[in-house]
Amino acid sequence: MSPTGGDLGDPISYLVLEEGTPVLSSDGAQLGHVAHVLADEQDDIFDGIVIAHGAGRPETFADAYQVASIHQRGVTLTVPASEAAELPRPSPNPAAVRVDPADTGRSSLEDKLRRAWDRLSGRS
Repeated sequence: MSPTGGDLGDPISYLVLEEGTPVLSSDGAQLGHVAHVLADEQDDIFDGIVIAHGAGRPETFADAYQVASIHQRGVTLTVPASEAAELPRPSPNPAAVRVDPADTGRSSLEDKLRRAWDRLSGRS
């Protein structure tokens, strides 16, 4: 069955998401396909995906919070098709800024656990 027909397969990690996987809007319209997965694999942080649309249309970027689910045969966004044209074009990543955990009052582990909890609880 095609991804727009509803059978996206099992949920998978962004770590195994393949280029070319269809990207769907929240209302089921096919927007394009995965051109790139943006992530910091060393720190296990998923940043989002770059979506290729074909036919000379520019690629767009869906931030991690706009990705509702990742499956074997499709990625579903939180964005409806009517708003998908407003997704930004990808841009180079800004320079990384390192903060000493002692300056923030929290440890790096605490930050990671807080992000994980926010993601699991639906707050991110």
